[in-house]
Amino acid sequence: MQRNVVILDIDYVTFEDRPVIRLFSKDGDKNIVLLDDTFEPYLYVMSDDLDECIAEIEENIEDVVRVEKVTKKDFQVETEFVKVTFKHPQVLAKNRDSLRDLENVIQIREFDIPFYRRYLMDRDVIPMTEVVAIGEEVESFLTLDSKKQDLTIIKLTEDLKRVSEYPQKFRILSFDLEVRNPHGMPDSDEDEIIMIGVASNFGVNQVISTKTNSENRDDFVNQVSSEREMIQEFVRIIKENNVDIIVGYNSDNFDFPYLKDRAKLLGVDLDIGMDESDVKYIRRGYANAASLKGLIHVDLYLVMRRYMSLERYTLERVYYELFGEEKIDVPGEKIWEFWDNGGDELDNLFDYSLDDVISTLKIAEQTLPLNLELTRIIGQPLFDVSRMATGQQAEWFLVKQAYFDGEVVPNKQGSNFADRANAEDNEGGYVKQPETGLHENLVQFDFRSLYPSIIISKNISPDVMYLGDADDEDVYNISPEHGIKFKKSPQGFIPSVIDKILQERFRIKREMKASDNPQEKKALDVQQQAIKRLANTMYGIYGFPRFRWYSFECAKAITSWGRQYIKSSIKKAEEFGFYTIYADTDGFYAKYIKENE
Repeated sequence: MQRNVVILDIDYVTFEDRPVIRLFSKDGDKNIVLLDDTFEPYLYVMSDDLDECIAEIEENIEDVVRVEKVTKKDFQVETEFVKVTFKHPQVLAKNRDSLRDLENVIQIREFDIPFYRRYLMDRDVIPMTEVVAIGEEVESFLTLDSKKQDLTIIKLTEDLKRVSEYPQKFRILSFDLEVRNPHGMPDSDEDEIIMIGVASNFGVNQVISTKTNSENRDDFVNQVSSEREMIQEFVRIIKENNVDIIVGYNSDNFDFPYLKDRAKLLGVDLDIGMDESDVKYIRRGYANAASLKGLIHVDLYLVMRRYMSLERYTLERVYYELFGEEKIDVPGEKIWEFWDNGGDELDNLFDYSLDDVISTLKIAEQTLPLNLELTRIIGQPLFDVSRMATGQQAEWFLVKQAYFDGEVVPNKQGSNFADRANAEDNEGGYVKQPETGLHENLVQFDFRSLYPSIIISKNISPDVMYLGDADDEDVYNISPEHGIKFKKSPQGFIPSVIDKILQERFRIKREMKASDNPQEKKALDVQQQAIKRLANTMYGIYGFPRFRWYSFECAKAITSWGRQYIKSSIKKAEEFGFYTIYADTDGFYAKYIKENE
């Protein structure tokens, strides 16, 4: 059978000792799970003697499917590697140390790329986009049951084919809990949930509670008989409306953990995954993330911390910064009092609860398009991308591009990154402190994508860097101050990637300018903003020791050229009668000084 589906989520399970990729997808309002058991995990081995290395691996390493010589690029130099393919990702992980200890092994590479991410890259599968799926329909597979869970299960017989990368219309629901907590911080063992607010882009906007608001207020409260029924009603709303994306604000750390604890205490199943599975917690960075199969959970608190620079990231503050409006606020320590007192205070509490979820939904509608576009560009699940720092987003984009360029990606630098980061200090961009006072006749000078442009024009990349003695300016770009040299050709890996994406951005901006369609303009603007974000991140991660392509020399060279360009521009402006009052990294403000002054 053939179905056009939009891929939302991915994981893998084990069946008959083999990994099976599961792609949780949608065809309109129909749930589809695609199965693929044809993909195998692998890594690369570097060795001085490939034949001896292969023999040693075959003799000492178990559960290996294939061992073969392959030619790949290592920092753009064609190099022979041993590619080792395993039966299962867990087997690969178990044998990493054993491989390292073999006599003929110099280094192992790409051993730390998660299996599902490897699949997405190698098969060029892009989450949140539409694909053509061709395969055989099956009634059940392990915990999946087509009739019981009202979904279609397809075992793929052909590779997926993309048909469109334009944004899809996703069903988004925001939620928020209110808890009666008279003794301070809520305790899920004792403090009941008194309200669950929900707001959506498909018409469901309400507060579920055991109480209701007064008759003279808008009737948006869905009254139920108990906290247990309240949670059940929340689950029903999600399932019956077949939600694609659920958003909260600090929902990883509070709402979902608290809800799960109370549901367990009250004997309620939070079976809201596409396969009717419960909420699970997955380690992401230094925290646990609440995960649901086939239902994407986005914690907007984490998103806003990466996209905005604020002193505090409360929902109220973020909402005001985005929309210039104050939202309804009730102090946390007053919630239980408003609940107990009833009357106008209870009405205010209901208003506050509804306003919380409506505000969260508005923030989601404002920020999700950019995150969806980044998901498509990076090629990793929205669940992951929404929790990645900008440097991680850029790195995974480069890892994907390396695969398509035939590059074996470098290993991470190791655990001593903090010591190295502290020992190596980069001067950074040129800054001139602003002159106080009121200034008139101001002109702003700004470099377009300064650091990405320097990386491209000076070919700044570890694979073309030369640290020896040389002064041939026909062959090398030589950085000011430090004399770090970069070959003018061939083009380095990272400059080539940035060059491609900036050209794509300029193409999109030309399309924006030519378009008369407001919706098309908006969609194109989101695309170019996502590309700009990735490109501007590249400098910062050069100087981050945990980055796979870390190079302190590259970071230092970029900023030295940046300082040179902005200082020379300031000097040139002064020749035309301008006086600089403030400068910072990639631009400056200057005022025109009349000749008689």
